[in-house]
Amino acid sequence: MAEIIGVTFKDGGKLYYFAPNGEKYEKGTGVIVETARGVEYATVVMPCTDMPDESITAPLKPVLRAATPKDEETHRKNLEKRAGAFDTVREKIEKFNLDMKLIDCEFAFDGSKAIFYYSSPQRVDFRELVKELSSTFHMRIELRQIGIRDEIKLMGGIAPCGRECCCSSCMPNLKKVSIKMAKNQGLSLNPQKISGLCGRLMCCLEYENDYYAEACKRMPKIGSEAGTPDGKGTVVNIDMLKMTVRVRIEDRQKDTVAFRDYPVDEIKFRRAGRPEEDDEEENAAESEPQEERKKPFGKGESSDGRQRRDERPQRHGKPPRGDRPESDGQNKERAQDGENGENTRPPRENNGGRNGKRRPHRKNREKNMP
Repeated sequence: MAEIIGVTFKDGGKLYYFAPNGEKYEKGTGVIVETARGVEYATVVMPCTDMPDESITAPLKPVLRAATPKDEETHRKNLEKRAGAFDTVREKIEKFNLDMKLIDCEFAFDGSKAIFYYSSPQRVDFRELVKELSSTFHMRIELRQIGIRDEIKLMGGIAPCGRECCCSSCMPNLKKVSIKMAKNQGLSLNPQKISGLCGRLMCCLEYENDYYAEACKRMPKIGSEAGTPDGKGTVVNIDMLKMTVRVRIEDRQKDTVAFRDYPVDEIKFRRAGRPEEDDEEENAAESEPQEERKKPFGKGESSDGRQRRDERPQRHGKPPRGDRPESDGQNKERAQDGENGENTRPPRENNGGRNGKRRPHRKNREKNMP
């Protein structure tokens, strides 16, 4: 177990763990920490607590100190400079006629550099812009290109549900969302209804995906046949929250059609390519003795009842390879071998090839004949 505190560098940002070094920090307290980008100001959102070593990435960087009034004043001035710097950079972008949209900016705590975030459909050559900004702000300048989802996360906004966007309020890390999540939840596949402000699939589709993915395996497909206590029918609707199925039952003798709801455990339907479930058949199969269900294979039979290769009848009257008699040529060659298995036959003469003599052509042989 390790003692940690959780801090964030901006509202709704990602949570980072640091070692308090025995000090106690309350929630909402400002602290000074050291990161890969240098010394930064952060706000405590998780007080001191113990956490298993498997849940953290060692080694943890320590908290340098609690923020002093001077540190608070420096942080406040950095926030105030953002608005003026934003307008200045936007004017410079229009001056150089660059195809880029400025999203956000921030200053390092020690005032050594400024970071500007922008979005663009393509790569932008901003070398001249960086030179102009460096001479204007007299500090190091960084321009970082971000995607459309990160743009909405930084800017924020009101989602189609009427609340603030999840990515900018309660979701520090952007998670992967797929169209299969919308299918599992039975939502309309209309892009206008399942897309957020960024034009991508809404992040909230991932919240309850684990439950719907498991419930979808237990439900029948709409349009499939199902057996109910009142007879067979067709599935017309499913409710994965109540785990009920609405079935259309047609009685041709009385010329009537009824729609009834049943719990999913009371109906029988085809599931994942298997035949319709029958409790009586399953119970009967389970009650069979193990010896009767697993019969031993017959001689020359495989697990699927087919004859093995070495036990199949021979075709064309040929005996198996192991039982075929040796030819006279093979017997003569075997007799020429020594007792120790060494080959005592004389080497064959090389009558062809590059180094050997070629036999004359058939026409030449006929001419030389007497």
